[in-house]
Formats: sequence, C-alpha cells, structure tokens
Amino acid sequence: MNALAPAPSHPTSDTASGATPIVVDVTGMTCAACSARIEKVLGRMPGVERATVNLALETAEIVAPGVETSAIVETIERAGFGAHPRDTAVAARRAALERAAAERAREERRTFALFLFSAVLTLPFLVAMVPMAWGAHAHWLTPWVQLALATPVQAIAGARFYVGAFKALRGRSANMDVLVALGTSAAYAFSVWAIGRHGDAAGPHLYFEGSTTVLTLIILGKLLEARAKRSASAAVAKLMQLRPDTATRLLPDGTQETVSVDRLRRGERILVRPGERVAADGLVAEGASDLDESLVTGESMPVAKGAGDKVTAGTINGAGSLTVTLTAVGEDTTIARIGHLVEQAQIAKAPVQKLVDRIAAVFVPVIVAIAILTFAAWWLAGHDFEGALIPAVAVLVIACPCALGLATPTALVAGTGAAAKAGILIRDIEALERAHAVDCVVFDKTGTLTEGRPSVTDVFTLGGSGDEMLRLAASLQSASEHPLAAAFVRAAETRGIALSTATEFRASVGRGVSGTVEGRTIAVGNARLMEELDVDLRLFESEARRLAGEAKTVVVVARDHEALGLVALADPLRATAAEAIARLSAERISSHLVTGDAKAPAQAVARAVGVDAVRAQVLPEGKVEVVELLRRSGQVVAMVGDGVNDAPALAAADVGIAMGSGADVAMETAGITLMRADPRLVAAALEIARATWGKIRQNLFWAFFYNVVGVPLAAMGHLTPALAGAAMAMSSVTVVTNALTLTRWKPKL
Repeated sequence: MNALAPAPSHPTSDTASGATPIVVDVTGMTCAACSARIEKVLGRMPGVERATVNLALETAEIVAPGVETSAIVETIERAGFGAHPRDTAVAARRAALERAAAERAREERRTFALFLFSAVLTLPFLVAMVPMAWGAHAHWLTPWVQLALATPVQAIAGARFYVGAFKALRGRSANMDVLVALGTSAAYAFSVWAIGRHGDAAGPHLYFEGSTTVLTLIILGKLLEARAKRSASAAVAKLMQLRPDTATRLLPDGTQETVSVDRLRRGERILVRPGERVAADGLVAEGASDLDESLVTGESMPVAKGAGDKVTAGTINGAGSLTVTLTAVGEDTTIARIGHLVEQAQIAKAPVQKLVDRIAAVFVPVIVAIAILTFAAWWLAGHDFEGALIPAVAVLVIACPCALGLATPTALVAGTGAAAKAGILIRDIEALERAHAVDCVVFDKTGTLTEGRPSVTDVFTLGGSGDEMLRLAASLQSASEHPLAAAFVRAAETRGIALSTATEFRASVGRGVSGTVEGRTIAVGNARLMEELDVDLRLFESEARRLAGEAKTVVVVARDHEALGLVALADPLRATAAEAIARLSAERISSHLVTGDAKAPAQAVARAVGVDAVRAQVLPEGKVEVVELLRRSGQVVAMVGDGVNDAPALAAADVGIAMGSGADVAMETAGITLMRADPRLVAAALEIARATWGKIRQNLFWAFFYNVVGVPLAAMGHLTPALAGAAMAMSSVTVVTNALTLTRWKPKL
C-alpha cells in the first residue's frame, strides 16, 4: 500500500525584472512612417534602451532607466506629435481611457463632417464624369465653377495633410501626409495654372476632379479606419471598466466606510454586497455566494465561493454577501495584471512587424523618387508638362503606406483582444508568432491534465456503512493540514456528513494519523501504521492490490485496532482533459505527457486521455531535456504546465503555456497564460494564434499587393489620380476590416 506522503512543497521562482517601461499616449500619427519616425527620435535619446510605437493603439512604450517622462514627452512633441504620460491609478487610468474614447469620438465626428463637406463639393465632379465616359461633356461645369468647388476642398479638407506634412518635414522625415499633399497640390496647382493660361478654354487641361476625389476618398478611409481602430483597441478599456471606483471597507471597530479602490491596502477587509463587483483580489473570510467570473476567466457558469476561497477583482457577486480579506490591490490585482499584459502584448511588435517598419521608414522617399522618375520619363518620351505630371501624381497618391503600417498591429490588437475575452492571455507576441506553427504539445500532469489535488475515489468496507467509516476518518483528519486529509474532509462535506471533534491527535510521518473520536481510537494510514497498531489487514489485501493497480493511494481506516475498510484517493483527471487531447490530435498535433510522478499514475493518466507518449519520474531539468530533444528533432514545441515546477521547461519550449488562474509566476514565465483551468484552451490558444498569424499574412499581402500592382500601373499612366486615391483608401479599409473579423472569434468549447 502507498504511504501517506508529506505535503508536497512547491518552490517558487523569481523573475528578474528590468526598468519599468514608460507608457505614453501619442496623437497625430497618420501612417507607419510616423510611428517609425517617433521610434527613431526616441532611440537617439541618451538612456533610452528601447522604444516601441504602436500605430493602431496610438501608444509608445519606452524602456529608459533614469530618463524623466517629461523629457520623453518633449522629444515626441518636438517631432511634431502630441504626447501624454499615462497615469496608472485605477480612477485616473479609467478617466484617461474615457477621455481618450471621447476624443476619438469627437475626432470621428469632425472627420465625418469634413467628409460630408468634401463629398458634397466633390459630387458635381463625379456627376460630370458620367457623361464624359460616353464622350460627352458637362458644359455647366465651367473651369471657374470647378475652381470654386475645388478650392474649399483643397484648403479645408487638405489642411490636415498640409499640417501633417509640415510637421513631418520639420522633423526631417516623410509620411503619408507628404505624399497626399504633394499629389493633390500638384493636380490642383496645375489646374489653376491652366485656367490662368487658357481661361474658359482650359476644360481639357483641368484635374480638379482628381485632387478633390483623392482628398474625399482619403478622408473616408480615415473615417473607416478610425472606427475600426476604436473597436480593435477596446479590450483594455473593457478590462478597466470591470474595476469598480469604490469599495466598502470594514474598520476594526465594525463600522463601514465607502472609499476609493486606490485607498485599499493589503490585509484590510471589504464587504461585497449582492450584485456588486469585487474591488480587489482576496480571500473570503465570511459568507457564501456565487461569483460570475466570465469576464475575467471566460468561465460561463457562476463559481461557488465560501470561506477560504479566492476571489478576483472585477468579478460580479451573486445573491450572498461576502467579507473579503484583501491579498492584492491596485496594480497588483489579477485584473490589473491582465490589463497590463494585454497592453504589453498589443504594444509589442512581432518580428515581421519590425521588418515592415524598416520598409516603411524608407518607403516615402523611395516613392517620391519614383514619382520624379515617372515625370522625367514621360517628359523625355515627348509628352508635355501635363502629360508627365498626371502619372507622377497618381504614383504619389496610390503609394500611401497606411495599409502597410496597419496590417500587423490591427491583427495583433484584434487577436489578443478576442483571446483575452476567452480567458487566453497572450503575453509574448513572439510566442504568438511561433504558436501558429506548433506541431507538438508537452503536458505536465499534476494541475494540468489533472485537478492538482487528491480526491476520494473509492470507499470499501466488508458490510459496514461506508459513510460512517468516512465520517470517523474525516473527523480525525479534520485536525490535520495534509493534502490527503483535506480530501477526506471534502468528501464528507460533499456527502453531507456532519463531523465530530477529534482529540489526542497524533501524526506519524510517512505512516498516517491516529486519535480519539467519540471516545473510540481511530487510525487512518498505510500498512506500516496498521502493522504498528497490530491491525489485521488480510481481509482487505486483494482489494488493496486492485486499487493500487489503478494508480490510487490506498489508506486503511481502523477503529479500536480493527480494520473498518479502505479509502482510495487519486488526483482526478480534469473533465475536459481527454477532449483537449482529441482536439490536438484532430489538428495533427502530437501530445506528450512528462511528469515527475511515478510510472503507474502517469501511465494511468496517459491511457485515460490518449496522449501519444508518456515519460514519468522526470525532474524539472529532465523536462527541459525532453523539450530540447523534441525541438532538435525538428518539431515546434509548446510546453503546458503550472508555471512553477515547470518554469525551466516553459522557458525552453518554443511556446510556454501556463495553466491556472493567473498566478504571478505563471504569467511571468509563460508566453501564453490560460486564465481558466481548462485543457481545451490549449487547442484554442493555438487556434487563435493561427488565425491571427493568418490575418497578418493576408493583410501584408493586400498592403503590398496594392502598392506592387498600383505603383507600376500609375507610373505607366493606367490609373488617374482619382482612381489611385480610391485604391489607396480601399487598401487601408481592406486590412483593418479583415483584422476586425478576428474580434468575432470564440473558442469552440
């Protein structure tokens, strides 16, 4: 029979952390060249180790030990952009997000009004173009009428692009605004010059419809892009909304006071009334209720909570009142860490995006050079100034790098946001990029495929009452803190068995426990303890062997030196473990079980869930060797563990996936953390990684497609500036809309 082992120890690991990144909200960016420009100027600052600017989120993250935030803000502003440092206090952060959302809404309204203004003045040009397609002319649209219509569009709708171009050139860089300003100004200025030269006869030489249509379409694209970006970046704002502004603090004298959540401290107690959100992480001290944790963990069913259970900030209390002792407050709460990690993931750049940024940094100067060469080629080919100008303008207009800059970040923002809603926290963008290629998953056993705590599975007697035997055993074990003792107590509670008080409690290390319950001597332990107490076990030997053969821990319950029966315990499988492995197999992903446990329980679990291979009695460093061996064989390996004993293997794998409820160590070690202990989320995490990576590839294809195809066509004269403007606007709308389809993703559970 297996001995009652001492409670397992769980070593913790410390993760060295560098300087805390400075996060700054940036305004005024219009394309990838803008974000590249800001990264470049920040990178030149003394003391700045790393600067990452996200165009989709309008955010900059700077690692700069010893550098003042004000100096960073001034540097960004000198480069021609707006910058505001981020306040991390709960109320202030929520207020800042609300202000940012309100400003985005105002900007959308301004852009919409500008679009309507521009569209109304551009509409006559479009109407006039219809008969022109059939060889006729709209005589009512005289050169002077065209000038009257086009000038307000160029001056008012084009103002934002002139301002943006001026700021960019002042900062010795070039962006989309430079291209738009150059292209539309050239078409407009040439048309004004033609009227001055030809007067009423200038009709065939006018390209006001090109400049007005381009500006109108670009503003429409900006409007659609702004709405899409607002939707894609809503994940963090929604997480912040889960945190209440105030809490009811319980004072030592028993009175209550309502305080801001920023004033709460660890160790204090708060009262959570029915229907309220929990203000901070803690342990239930008094009361019982059901909590809705769906917005934090993705778990759809309410979770019962009682004394000693953990509660998480942001979860919604059910019908009962709870007194909670706080264990984490403010930025240390689970919901705050989730929000921070989601932001980190969305701000971070995938390696492919770094390549795109390098391309975008030189893209605008290259396009200007191509436009100049296009003009020169047409001029040298014998065309007049007008004939050479139009294809050059079309090149400038179609080559806007907006789509290129938005292709990767919009997909990452949408994908990580959808994953967070499902309880999948993606912390490491490089892990996300690798996860799409995973073809082998290595699982730890305890706490991953199993529940991580022993439970009573069998109660065997030779004719007596199993419940009575369990009552006596649990009454005695209630005085012990051993994990197996807790399993006895839970089993009795589940069956509704009332316990008695134990006295004269004695624990024998490696053997079991004994004591007095209701005046009778009770012993619970292994064969060695029973031998010492002279308890005859011959009647139970065959059943004990059978249960031990099922990889269960078997203990004997004796009363007054007479065996009453056996209780078998095991670490039960998670209900969804077999389904999780089946889903991986369906995706042609191999599964391995690697555990430090003995061979018998490891093989029993392997048979039950259907993994492809199993290795038992493996030490933590041995798990690293297994992962590295699989990687050397050419496989892309994901390691799934609890983030504590498995930390070395999580770090060694291509992708580390931590199971659990967001423990510090798990979130710091793994690239992906599953906020709900459901193994099926492993397959879901790989699925959203593949979906996100697929969207990135699709977006980059469309972004490059528009430019690779459009620029040569424009240079050869096959695209008018108006058509080029439409194609450019459509490229941005295409990639953002394509990325937004990820927001509808949900795990198939």
